[in-house]
Amino acid sequence: MRRLALLPVLLLAGVCHAGLFTDDEAQARITDLQKQNAVLQDKLQGLDARLASQEQTQRGSGLDTLSQIEAVRADLAKLRGQLEEQAHEIETTQKRQHDLYVDLDSRLRLLEQRVAAPLPSAAVEEAKPGKGKKQAGKTAPSAPVVPAVEDPVAEGKAYDAAFNLFKMGNYQGALAAFQQFIQTYPQSPLAPSSQYWIGNSYFNLRDFTSAISSQQTLISQYPKSPKVPDAMLNIATCQQNMGDNEAAKKSLEDLVARFPLSDAGEKARKRLAAMK
Repeated sequence: MRRLALLPVLLLAGVCHAGLFTDDEAQARITDLQKQNAVLQDKLQGLDARLASQEQTQRGSGLDTLSQIEAVRADLAKLRGQLEEQAHEIETTQKRQHDLYVDLDSRLRLLEQRVAAPLPSAAVEEAKPGKGKKQAGKTAPSAPVVPAVEDPVAEGKAYDAAFNLFKMGNYQGALAAFQQFIQTYPQSPLAPSSQYWIGNSYFNLRDFTSAISSQQTLISQYPKSPKVPDAMLNIATCQQNMGDNEAAKKSLEDLVARFPLSDAGEKARKRLAAMK
């Protein structure tokens, strides 16, 4: 029994370690990209200065200078392309890091609840000394029937399968898998996360109306979920993609008012500043 009781704790520690290792890898990649970006920025500034200098002497130097200027312009275009690619990779890595953190947080909550969950009252009564033994003149009562508990292993595998589909870019498959997860495990601590990824799947499929509806379902059904701020930010992003900037501004203002210290709230503040 003691070994069984320790199993969820060991699983919890394993998930924490795996999540931190992945997070460190992502942060190291972001740091490396930022250093490369700084080097490219320095090169770009040097080429800009060189181009300006050569353009000033263009009239008096003839075709040779023109050729040099064109070469510098080609180098500038190449560097700008590399900077754009790195900026996109940094953004993608940061989003992946955030998504992994959010998913890890949901898994930890699930394991914490498994560890802290008390035994059913019927099982506790049965475990008390003297219970179920044969008494004088009486037949020992049969063991009480304990309601079946959802299999946490199957639950975790189902969620993993759906989340892996999302990470692979199979958004249609992820959408169906997360919807099935909620139908099968409606009381699961991972149900709010599943609802969030349903909204994100719709977003990646460019179905912004369904994405907004899905995130609104998360906010109304799971108001205490840590996913709520990100769901609100996703709603604003959908509204911006639909061209409804007034609605997006209102959503961002609501997000800042409700969750000013959250990562999503900080992003909302930056977007509001850019919209002015």
